[in-house]
Amino acid sequence: MVVPSKKEHSGKRNDSLKASKPSHKPFKKTKDDVAARSEAMAMQLEEVPDFPRGGGSSLSKREREKIHEEVDAEFEADERGSKRTKGGKSKKRIPTDVDELGSLFDGFTGKQPRYANKITIKNISPEMRLLGVVTEVNQKDIVISLPGGLRGLVRASEALDFTDFGTEDDENELLRDIFSVGQLVPCTVLQLDDDKKEAGKRKIWLSLQLSLLHKGFSLDSFQPGMVVSANVKSVEDHGYILHFGLPSITGFIEKSNDGTQELKTGQLIQGVVTNIDKERKIVRLSSDPDSVAKCVTKDLSGISFDLLIPGMMVNARVHSVLENGILLRFLMHFTGTVDLFHLQNPMCNKSWKDEYNQTKMVNARILFIDPSTRAIGLTLNPHLIGNKAPPLHVSSGGIFDEAKVMRVDKSGLLLELPSKPVSTPAYVSTYDVAEGEVKKLEKKYKEGNRIRVRILGLKQMEGLAIGTIKESAFEGPVFTHSDVKPGMVTNAKIISVDTFGAIVQFPGGLKAMCPLRHMSEFEVTKPRKKFKVGAELIFRVLGCKSKRITVTYKKTLVKSKLPILSSYADATEGLVTHGWITKIEKNGCFVRFYNGVQGFVPRFELGLEPGSDPDSVFHVGEVVKCRVTSAVHGTRKINLSFMIKPTSVSEDDSIKLGSIVSGIIDSITPQAVIVRVKSKGFLKGTVSTEHLADHHEQAKLMMSLLKPGYELDKLLIIDIEGNNLTLSSKYSLIKLAEELPSDFSQLQPNSVVHGYVCNLIENGCFVRFLGRLTGFAPRSKAIDEPRADLSQSFFIGQSVRANIVDVNQEKSRITLSLKQSSCASIDASFVQEYFLTDEKISNLQSSDSPESECSWVEKFSIGSLIKGTIQDPNELGVMVNFENIDNVLGFIPQYHLAGATLEQGSVVHAVVLDISRTERLVDLSLRPDLINNSTKEVSNSQSKKKRKRDISKELEVHQRVSAVVEIVKEQYLVLSIPEHSYTIGYASVSDYNTQKSQGKQFSTGQSVVASVEALQNPLTSGRLLLLLDSVSGISETSRSKRAKKKSSCEVGSVVHAEITEIKPFELRVNFGQSFRGRIHITEVNDASTSEEPLSKFRVGQTMSARVVAKPCHTDIKKTQLWELSVKPATLRESSELNDLQVSEQLEFVAGQRVSGYVYKVDKEWVWLAVSRNVTARIFILDTACEARELEDFESGFPIGKAVSGYVLTYNKEKKTLRLVQRPLVDIHKRDSESDKLDGSIPGDDATLFIHEGDILGGRISRILPGVGGLRVQIGPYVFGRVHITEISDPWVSNPLDGFREGQFVKCKVLEISNSSKGTLQIELSLRTSLDGMSSDHLSEASTNVFQRFERIEDLSPDMAVQGYVKNTMSKGCFIMLSRTLEAKVLLSNLCDTFVKDPEKEFPVGKLVSGRVLNVEPLSKRIEVTLKTVNAGGQPKSESYDLKQFHVGDMISGRIKRVEPYGLFIAIDQTSMVGLCHKSQLSDDRIEDVQASYKAGESVTAKILKLDEEKRRISLGMKNSYLMNGGDVKVQPPSEEHINEASMECDPIDDSKSAVGDFGFQDTSLVLAQVESRASIPALEVDLDDIEESDFDKNQDQKLQGADKDEKSNRREKQKDKEDRERKIQAAEGRLLENHAPENADEFEKLVRSSPNSSFVWIKYMAFMLSLADIEKARSIAERALRTINIREEEEKLNIWVAYFNLENEHGSPPEEAVKKVFERARQYCDPKKVYNALLGVYERTDQYKLADKLLDEMIKKFKQSCKVWLRKVQSSLKQHEEGIQSIVNRALLCLPRHKHIKFISQTAILEFKCGVADRGRSLFEGVLREYPKRTDLWSVYLDQEIKLGEMDVIRSLFERAISLSLPPKKIKFLFKKFLEYEKSSGDEERVEYVKQRAMEYVDSALA
Repeated sequence: MVVPSKKEHSGKRNDSLKASKPSHKPFKKTKDDVAARSEAMAMQLEEVPDFPRGGGSSLSKREREKIHEEVDAEFEADERGSKRTKGGKSKKRIPTDVDELGSLFDGFTGKQPRYANKITIKNISPEMRLLGVVTEVNQKDIVISLPGGLRGLVRASEALDFTDFGTEDDENELLRDIFSVGQLVPCTVLQLDDDKKEAGKRKIWLSLQLSLLHKGFSLDSFQPGMVVSANVKSVEDHGYILHFGLPSITGFIEKSNDGTQELKTGQLIQGVVTNIDKERKIVRLSSDPDSVAKCVTKDLSGISFDLLIPGMMVNARVHSVLENGILLRFLMHFTGTVDLFHLQNPMCNKSWKDEYNQTKMVNARILFIDPSTRAIGLTLNPHLIGNKAPPLHVSSGGIFDEAKVMRVDKSGLLLELPSKPVSTPAYVSTYDVAEGEVKKLEKKYKEGNRIRVRILGLKQMEGLAIGTIKESAFEGPVFTHSDVKPGMVTNAKIISVDTFGAIVQFPGGLKAMCPLRHMSEFEVTKPRKKFKVGAELIFRVLGCKSKRITVTYKKTLVKSKLPILSSYADATEGLVTHGWITKIEKNGCFVRFYNGVQGFVPRFELGLEPGSDPDSVFHVGEVVKCRVTSAVHGTRKINLSFMIKPTSVSEDDSIKLGSIVSGIIDSITPQAVIVRVKSKGFLKGTVSTEHLADHHEQAKLMMSLLKPGYELDKLLIIDIEGNNLTLSSKYSLIKLAEELPSDFSQLQPNSVVHGYVCNLIENGCFVRFLGRLTGFAPRSKAIDEPRADLSQSFFIGQSVRANIVDVNQEKSRITLSLKQSSCASIDASFVQEYFLTDEKISNLQSSDSPESECSWVEKFSIGSLIKGTIQDPNELGVMVNFENIDNVLGFIPQYHLAGATLEQGSVVHAVVLDISRTERLVDLSLRPDLINNSTKEVSNSQSKKKRKRDISKELEVHQRVSAVVEIVKEQYLVLSIPEHSYTIGYASVSDYNTQKSQGKQFSTGQSVVASVEALQNPLTSGRLLLLLDSVSGISETSRSKRAKKKSSCEVGSVVHAEITEIKPFELRVNFGQSFRGRIHITEVNDASTSEEPLSKFRVGQTMSARVVAKPCHTDIKKTQLWELSVKPATLRESSELNDLQVSEQLEFVAGQRVSGYVYKVDKEWVWLAVSRNVTARIFILDTACEARELEDFESGFPIGKAVSGYVLTYNKEKKTLRLVQRPLVDIHKRDSESDKLDGSIPGDDATLFIHEGDILGGRISRILPGVGGLRVQIGPYVFGRVHITEISDPWVSNPLDGFREGQFVKCKVLEISNSSKGTLQIELSLRTSLDGMSSDHLSEASTNVFQRFERIEDLSPDMAVQGYVKNTMSKGCFIMLSRTLEAKVLLSNLCDTFVKDPEKEFPVGKLVSGRVLNVEPLSKRIEVTLKTVNAGGQPKSESYDLKQFHVGDMISGRIKRVEPYGLFIAIDQTSMVGLCHKSQLSDDRIEDVQASYKAGESVTAKILKLDEEKRRISLGMKNSYLMNGGDVKVQPPSEEHINEASMECDPIDDSKSAVGDFGFQDTSLVLAQVESRASIPALEVDLDDIEESDFDKNQDQKLQGADKDEKSNRREKQKDKEDRERKIQAAEGRLLENHAPENADEFEKLVRSSPNSSFVWIKYMAFMLSLADIEKARSIAERALRTINIREEEEKLNIWVAYFNLENEHGSPPEEAVKKVFERARQYCDPKKVYNALLGVYERTDQYKLADKLLDEMIKKFKQSCKVWLRKVQSSLKQHEEGIQSIVNRALLCLPRHKHIKFISQTAILEFKCGVADRGRSLFEGVLREYPKRTDLWSVYLDQEIKLGEMDVIRSLFERAISLSLPPKKIKFLFKKFLEYEKSSGDEERVEYVKQRAMEYVDSALA
């Protein structure tokens, strides 16, 4: 541990153990010294030994002594000179100055040093080798304690030489496996932090790599008996292979027989060399600890200085005794020093020198080696000699009252601490003795004195404690990290404030952080105003983790008197304490306490009002008082409550689970009703919408009608949470409340229990009963249909009947079955609840009405006759009015008119079938069988009672009856029972478990079997309730088997048949003795279709029929049904029909009209029965063209309706027709194969019935991004496109608003074209102004307003136009005028004012209005301006007048575009452009036009020719023209205008431009490219990962003004780019000609046609991913890489990027999979691009750790890439990491000099954007000090400050800028920028001030 520095009033404190002040000042070389050394070198060259000894010399002893005497004499002379002061007095010699010689002593004989060498933070240097001890092993580094109390760090990458084992993931664990705390390791100093921080705080970076330690070693350097360090490289069967850091030498160590020695790969070990195999270069070692510890290096003749290793033990002889140590000589000619604290006895007294006489032999171990000064440090410490770290039995912060003074030095005291088991030495520096300066320690402290001392820190390598005896050290409660306890209150001083919080310092010197959230009770926006640096405040410690202390200043926490909760063990039930909220969720809050302890408060313990949101009551960071309700220490879970006093639910015993209560509505939320429960206590309950009724629709209706104050009489308590009750109003639960289970013990297997659905997942359904008792119904047991979707069968809150399958109390699992077959209702409670709820809803609706209006129901009686007046006859039925009853209507359906024709106003007597209270509707019937069996006049209540009594006598409960369906309602059926006087009954069409799923379909007149479940009574609303057999699951009564011999039956015979059952599409009949048959609906009448052909038949009716087909033995029910027919034509056939099955029509041709009956309707198709075996289908979009009709598609085709259509295709095998309801056209044009239609080719049907001009119905399948428009489906496999200009008639800003996918639209076919592949491209329009699109007649004027220009000839200059922006670039934008025309708008024509950011102000899709400037029909170019007037205030049309020019006029202009054949010149103050051919450019021949001229240059030219028809101007620029010509016709603009124009025009950014340049050659090609780009859907796999981050590209361009001279390279790159774009466009165009492929076969065709298109391959991969076929997607990626041409590097790179994304998402594991693909990609593509691509993938998926690793690798690989360093800076800033300055310093060392300005400025911009603005300022200031006249840097700096918005800073910066001595052009730019800023701030005085300063500058410049 590094000792914290103390600053005293007497001056700065030095290192605690410094007896001297080392330095690195070298000797000064004299001429004699140089001459002597050159002479010595010459002698060495003559006679060099084979193995020169390190530290030795080839000079003779006399020569060496002479050289040293000269050097020492000069050094002493320098010292004497430096001691002289100005007054001639000499300063007193300080011992620390002498130490400089000692630190540099290099082992030469001569004058010996006075002081021993010591390692301090000031003299440690790179390449120094030291012995250290491991003190910490962290995730990313190792902390090593060095001699002298220093602390070094080893990065994980520097721990080993080799990293080719293990993965990157386990690198963190790898360090802990191979290094251990307390291990002695030799290390090498890599570098020191260059920051000038206080002593002890600089970082020392070390390396454990043996390649640095063994630098200079060879095979000959290894000697038997020598101790060396090695890494275990691999584990083999009999031993371990070792690595010495040398390329060609390996080691081997055998495994021990006892198995105790188990080494791991990478582990650092020490061993004794036993054998050297020089041929194989293998060194064998022995790792016996005793041998290693005792082994002494032999005195070898050839050992050099480079072969000395820290930790090496040597025999040494005492040479002399120094003032603070001893000097030893070892290995014959090496010398080294031993520090006072490394002697044999660490606690030696003052007479320690007597123990070390000259020539005394000792064993010493090398402690450090400094190659630069050749200084060697040794140690005699007994523990280190034994190769172990000295033990320390004390800890920091400890206090010892009886420490014994062992020695008193000038620099401090040596103490003996009475620690256990052995005493520990400690040293107290003079600075830690007392508060003031102590001059003479010897007088105050004597040896043997006992004093009180406190431990400051530890020196691991010395085994020494650092202490203090100051009185202030014993006063503070916090001295070390071990003193810090969570919850303690202490004073602290604020030393710095930042955006993340404040750093405070305790009186003892420790530092802590106060996070931003803990600086106040409320949110702090400006922390620097809240906390002032230097203020002392009271804080409370939150926790101390990894020596990081966190404190809080929240007043409630600081002043809290409640117990502190700092560990999970302290959490006991009932404990009340303070905490703070860290997270708020819907189901509760997370609360944190001290030391990281966290708990959870459930929602019901928050104390909230029912229905309120926790977010609205609490906020994150709020201090709360809470109570521990439960704590599980093992799982570290604490449950809390904000309700401090635990209250019981109610004192009322009636409030318990499962009890029935009543309540009054208190309030209503969108999801629930809040009820005040009637009880002794004040309780509130919640009734969710789903629990208001069993029927979902009724529950929603009831929710909309309920109001506060309404009383709910019966409510079931289904759950209790704290003081909140969860209630239910479901009739099914209330009725069986006593039977509902609330515990496992109450459940019985195979019993059926009522409950409700509480949650749905893909695998099953959760059903809850009372309380939290919940069962689970797996998917296989939830629904009868195995393939059905659970979400389509159930909804959350649905009432269900559940069959208990299994109860497992051990696992607390309940398995249920919800299948209707096992859970069907056994009574009519479901329909009974419907009518009771309907009555409740009716009462709610009429709660505001008078009582007379509420009694209208009593005037009607079910089954009675009522008198009414016909009001409104229509197709569905007849509406009836009643006398004296208002707002009640009667309705007679068409079926119940019994064929009667009724006129409006006529009076009828009808039977009451049903009464709907909520709709105030009465259903009536005029059928004679119902009227005849009803009492005609029911005048008094007596007759009513009599009739009811008669019925009840006839009918009994559970009696099974046959009934006829009279009316089909949405939820129930109205039935009549013919056998019982046509009594009216009611039955539900669904059950509890089948509410959402589609059950059996019923039709009017259908016969059903049901059982009577409830007779008429008030609980049934006076209705007879039945239960259908189809609902209850009861099968029909099987007939008794009779052994009757079946008589023969033949096809064609006429039989007498009896109708047994009438189904919607067939009659079931019995004939003969035991034959059963059916009569299909198409076998009833000769006519093709007739409405309700089965309505004339009744059950029991007999008739004649002809057998037309044999029974089908493969019927599902395995019952033989013969096919019969009752058609009159069939019955008239007298001839014998042997095979009537063949007579059925089985041949159809296209266009033929056929008819059938609707038997099924789904979401997409109508299915018709054409004959017994032939079916037909009609697509939804072929049924109508109006959107309203398509939305009501299913209601327009009721089951049984007769429908006709025209045959489009016919599948003969399946006997299925495809019909359309519009007649087909041009059928004769098709070939003769049309008679044999095949519907297997999708899209073929479009050519049959879709033509230009047709009005069709369509459905939006996709809303294309940007301005792509709509993709509309007009057939099952046919799609068309609606251009964005064809969506609506008026020009609206967002035409796609209001449209959604799946919406039906009415559209018109504009154009049908065939692509090159033969597919159709259909253009559609939704505009209502087109012919046939609207029934309203549009005036001609409105039609003109809505006109779209389809041809370029329709446009003329100065014509007003509107359009949508298609794409925007830095030079302008393209707009779409119609689906066929596009126009360009230059930047200068975008707006009347300056456009700063065109892409922002003119986004894609924006509606703009303008006027046509120029039309070129030949090149199809249209130019439009969005300005209102031109620069001169004249309309634009005037500037196009060619009459203002004459041949011979001189004009001025600017070069607009440079082409190989000439220049296009824009004439000033007009919008005209002229062409100067290359032959007219100069009198001399110009070979390369593009190299001689640049776009934007101002030129003067002469008009040579004017062509008014073609609107062309020919110009000439030869010098002969200009010399002979007259005055210039149009004056050039002033310099100010030029500057403004140049400032407005930014260079175009090719990366964002879809066109490249406005000066294009082939406009049609580019427009086609733009159009194709707009219609291309976004790729699912991003191909832009390889793009560099855009660090503000405009700023970057300003900084690159000097590097734009390589035009030829630019042109080549542009040409390559255009070629590549052309290829991409062609491939994408082919892909999108019709529609995207929809199956694998289509993709295979596409990749074969475009094998080099990465776009196609990636779409293929995305398609496979959408099918969840990961392996197939991988194989496609591999195919793409093999298939794409090797020259198409960009295309291959796109595939690699897609491959990265694929493995990153679906790899197993992702990181390894991505790494494998990445390694392959680097071999094939540009490594830098591949690295950037993978980095983009990691950053986009927020994998910052992997991104950081990759960035570190990139920095090593691409050191000279500015963009890579900027990516590193940006990544660090985004993650709010510290140490940005170190990254900048490293980058500046690596980058070339010419890239420094760019890097520094971009880094500063990043600091302003996402870092600390002050650091950005310092970077800018630094670069401006070197380049003060770079106005581009000033501009960028000012822009960043303006964005930041600190006005004072901005103005002071402007003042500095305009005060510079700059050229007029540059200073003008700065003044102009200053003026614009002041104008934008709106301060007129400041504007005048800037103008005044500008005038002053002009005056001074002129002067």
